[in-house]
Amino acid sequence: MSWNETGSLTATAALQHPDLLGAPVADALRRADASWAHTVGVAAIDPALADTAEFCATYGVSLEASANCVVIKGKRGSDVRFAACMILATTRADVNGIVRRRLDARTASFAGMDEAVLLTGMEYGGITPIGLPADWPILVDTAVAAASEVVIGSGIRASKLFLPGASLAALPGAEIIDGLGRPVG
Repeated sequence: MSWNETGSLTATAALQHPDLLGAPVADALRRADASWAHTVGVAAIDPALADTAEFCATYGVSLEASANCVVIKGKRGSDVRFAACMILATTRADVNGIVRRRLDARTASFAGMDEAVLLTGMEYGGITPIGLPADWPILVDTAVAAASEVVIGSGIRASKLFLPGASLAALPGAEIIDGLGRPVG
């Protein structure tokens, strides 16, 4: 498979480079259906440039091809629920509307950095929906699911993954949600 949204980077099959993946991501790819796993490419990057804006500017990847994984924590009384939201980098997740209702929560907010890292086993700034806890819903914005290719985290800050939006939508627990990502501004 070839990946096209790599800017100045060259992606290779992620399964061939487990050293460029967070442990939960590598494990999930090894357990995944081979035809799905082969849609995922990986490229090494400078970990200091993992944040979306810096990554895109440095490596020539468009913001429209970048998708962010946002970990949301919803609460209703003493019940706490988590979800991962996949939105284009040019949008913001509708946390207090769509996500809060989907989690059946009274309140919803971004999970704290320490909590997100602890629960996912991934580095902050590299969290990705591949390899998340099995009971977390993965909410995928329609625009992400429809993208021919997106760039996402790899579980670590030192690389990025490249895959079709349809591959994200095919993850276990994934739900395609129209309007999840709202335009910034």
